[in-house]
Amino acid sequence: MKKVKITVLRKADYKDLQQIYENKTSHACDLSLGDTFIYEGTKPDGLCESAFQTMRYFLEELSKGNGNFYDGWMKNKNSALISCNDGFRPVSFLLESIDE
Repeated sequence: MKKVKITVLRKADYKDLQQIYENKTSHACDLSLGDTFIYEGTKPDGLCESAFQTMRYFLEELSKGNGNFYDGWMKNKNSALISCNDGFRPVSFLLESIDE
């Protein structure tokens, strides 16, 4: 099983949508640009559950040595660019299998 590196590439913050649709929240995403995690079969500490569930399929496939999602979607077939499902503050993650 390969390890998969998860890197936070981008964070968005849609304040206009938050004002219109979101109930006030006391806590939002704690991730910062450049944060990295290593997937080794379980959710890495510090990665939110919602983001993990969104990327889980891709993590599992990359850890098995699979890739080339959607017939050549990524330039690096051993990677995927996945965003969490928070419509108010989406975070984009780069997933890359690590050769050991």
